[in-house]
Amino acid sequence: MFKKLLAKMSPGLGIDLGTANSLVYLEKQGVVINEPSVVAYNQKTNEILAIGREAQAMIGRTPPHIVAVQPLTNGVISDFELSEEMLRYFYRKFQKSKLGILPYRPRVVIGIPCGITEVEKKAVEDAALNAGAGEVYLVEQTLAAAIGSHIPIFEPSGNILIDIGGGTTDIVVISLGGIVRYKNLKIAGQKFNEDIIRYVKDEYRLLIGEVSAERVKLEIGSAKINGMEKLETVVRGRDLTTGLPKEVTLTSEEVARALDKSLKVLVEAIRSTIEETPPELVADISIKNIWLSGGGSLLHNLDRLIENYCMMPVKSVDDPLTATVRGLGIIVENLEQYKNILIYEHKENE
Repeated sequence: MFKKLLAKMSPGLGIDLGTANSLVYLEKQGVVINEPSVVAYNQKTNEILAIGREAQAMIGRTPPHIVAVQPLTNGVISDFELSEEMLRYFYRKFQKSKLGILPYRPRVVIGIPCGITEVEKKAVEDAALNAGAGEVYLVEQTLAAAIGSHIPIFEPSGNILIDIGGGTTDIVVISLGGIVRYKNLKIAGQKFNEDIIRYVKDEYRLLIGEVSAERVKLEIGSAKINGMEKLETVVRGRDLTTGLPKEVTLTSEEVARALDKSLKVLVEAIRSTIEETPPELVADISIKNIWLSGGGSLLHNLDRLIENYCMMPVKSVDDPLTATVRGLGIIVENLEQYKNILIYEHKENE
C-alpha cells in the first residue's frame, strides 16, 4: 500500500528514451531534461563516471579503460545495466523536488519503437522498475508524437506520421487511436552520420568521428533536390595516408550525395506504406499532410524530397525534436483518457 501511495504522490515522468538523445517531461512542468543517451564508465572498476552531455564530451577522448557508450541501439536497450543507470540518473534529478526525504517512486510513461519484440519491451519495463519507478507504462513513440503534435488520432480518419530518430525511423498510418500500417527502418540520424563518415573517408582519405559527422549533418546536411542552396563547412580529422591532422571543406552537394542512397530507401518505404494502406484512409491522407517528427526530420530539403516522391504535401510538426516527449507528458497527466493506447503497464506489488 505504501509503495502505491508513493507512486501516486510522486510527479509522473514521460521519458523519450532515444538512441541518440533522451528527453524527460516532468508532470505539470514540461520538458526538463534533453541530454545525449551516453554513459561513461571505468571498465576496471565498473564505476559510472558521467551520464548525458558530460559523457558525450568524452567520446573518442578516453584512455583504454574508460569507455563512453550509448546503451540503446536502434531504439531498443542493448546494455541493460547502463540503461538502468541512465534512468536512475533521470529519477534522482527530481527526488527531492516534492517528496523531501521520502523515496521517489514515479509513474513513468516510456515511448518505444513500433514492432519491437516482447523481450525488448520487457527489458524497458525491467530497467525502469529496477531504476526506481513505481508504475511503468509503455506506448508507441509515433502515437506519442502525434498526440504531442495535436494530431487528432482518435478520429475515424487517416493520418500518416514519419518519426525519424537517432537509431530508427517509424512510418505509421494512424486511425481511431491505433496504428493501421507501419514500417520500421534502421535508417535514421546515426545512419546519416555513418554515410558522411564513409564519404569523407572514400573521397578525401580522411577519418572523422561521429561528433564531427553530426556537426556536418546539422550545418549543411541536405536531401538531394534541384535548386538546393549551396552551403559549406570545414571538417577536421586524421589523414589516412600520412597519419597527420588534416582539414577539408565539404559542400552541401557532397553531403547530399553521401546521403542519397539512404534517403532513397526511406522515401521508397514511405511510398510503399501508403500503397499498402486501405483506400479510404489513403483518400483521407491525400487531402492532409504527411507529418514529419524527430530530430532526423530537420535535415534540409527532406520534406521537398518526400513531396516529390509521394506527390503529397509534407509538413514538420511543431518542434519535431520534442514532439514525442510532449505527447508522453500529455499521456502521463491524463492516464485514464489514454489508457486504450497503452500497450503495456506494470504496477509494483503493494
